[in-house]
Amino acid sequence: MTATFQHWGMTYGWSWFIATIIGILVIALPLMLAVAMVIYAERKIWAAIALRRGPNVVGPWGVLQSFADGLKVFLKETIIPTSANQGLFLIAPIVTFTVALIVWAVVPFAPGVVLADVNVGLLYVLAASSLGVYGVIVAGWASNSKYPFFSALRAAAQMVSYEVSIGFVLITVVLYAGTFNLSGIVLAQKGFGLGIVNAFAFNLLLFPMWVVFFISSMAETFRTPFDLVEAESELVAGHQTEYSSMSFALFWLGEYANVLLMCALNAIIFWGGWLPPVDWAPLYYVPGIVWLFIKMGFFFFCFGWVKATVPRYRYDQLMRLGWKIFLPLSLLFVVLVSGWLMLTRYGGPAA
Repeated sequence: MTATFQHWGMTYGWSWFIATIIGILVIALPLMLAVAMVIYAERKIWAAIALRRGPNVVGPWGVLQSFADGLKVFLKETIIPTSANQGLFLIAPIVTFTVALIVWAVVPFAPGVVLADVNVGLLYVLAASSLGVYGVIVAGWASNSKYPFFSALRAAAQMVSYEVSIGFVLITVVLYAGTFNLSGIVLAQKGFGLGIVNAFAFNLLLFPMWVVFFISSMAETFRTPFDLVEAESELVAGHQTEYSSMSFALFWLGEYANVLLMCALNAIIFWGGWLPPVDWAPLYYVPGIVWLFIKMGFFFFCFGWVKATVPRYRYDQLMRLGWKIFLPLSLLFVVLVSGWLMLTRYGGPAA
């Protein structure tokens, strides 16, 4: 696109700038629409599991319910508690929402269809997604209320606990793929399992790491059964308790954008990304972005399924799972994958 604008007579600087802005809008605007639709879809999933109707009044089959909810919060008044730190109170939801968007810059939707195809894409995802906890911590502290503050403390401990495990899980993937580039990781999965299955997940060595990553991704996004941060039974609504209007909506949008991101990362890192599920020539006629969205949709269904059926963990259970099970298991698999690669790919130990 930069070359096109240069062909029209623009300088390289302006061409690059305009092309980048267009690329950001092409990702961000559909993402906002997708968030509205997946909220509707998840409510329908919960309703089906609980044998209820779900949204069915606003628009045909209730598809406009999310937009009605968005309009409602937009028209409400933004209330700032008297004793709150006003500046930080307003910045917190902006931080949460912004961080949820910037990670999508390195997500490849198809071959070459990525805003920034950087060589350290996986490191960028880890670094940027880790910043999301700051929005929660700042919101909890700035509200000057006990329940949001407890929520902020829980969020900090929970994010640190599960990011350690996720880091070691991703090390195993990087070792096997030989690159931090997300597009390179997808291509390294082509025809892997018995030469026909496009995924690391069917590699018996890495499949347990996908299970750890999938469960940890629910913990990272504060989803059930790991929603101790927003536990309404003891913390009212966690860090969002004092928020209203669009400030609350930004938290809501950021949360679901992060959920979609984790669905995308599960598909890209372990399940072949834009590649078809089987390395069979006719399947490649289907656009890669369609395969990616199908896989993301499946993982999103799994997120909703878990939320509708699994009870919330106690906090000690959440910490035990992260530190006493996932961390030792992921460390063990770093050693196993390294040893396996030394024996099979690099010809064994040096003489």
